[in-house]
Amino acid sequence: MKKPHIKDYFTREFMAFLACNTFAAGVNFGSRIVFSMVMQFEIAVFFAFCCGLLTAFTLNKFFVFHAKHGNTGKQLFGFVVVNILGLGQIYLFSLLFRNLIFPGIGFTFHHDEIAHLIGISIPAFTSFLGHKYFSFRKKAKEY
Repeated sequence: MKKPHIKDYFTREFMAFLACNTFAAGVNFGSRIVFSMVMQFEIAVFFAFCCGLLTAFTLNKFFVFHAKHGNTGKQLFGFVVVNILGLGQIYLFSLLFRNLIFPGIGFTFHHDEIAHLIGISIPAFTSFLGHKYFSFRKKAKEY
């Protein structure tokens, strides 16, 4: 397996990753607002994450890592593992901002939405490397 390097972030692949995952984050963010109409914030964040995950997997498989011929089951498993770690980051930072930082500074303007948006943004860099070198990794001879 090729070692991750800072140069990984200065590629078209990373720019495509950001574009596709920004769209998936929009799905995550928008669905959280809808889910919040019928469930608690904490539960809505989880279900919104699932919607964003499925969107992101499809876009990354076909448009970022061009892995349409790989084993979809293994790719999805790797994608879920990487994103479970990302979910931990999203959940932690969303709640940190919503429950501690924003009340501590008296910030109330759309605090749920902004806290969740910050949480969604955090794992972009770690997830890219996880997907590149784990979820959609190429065999050594493909490099």
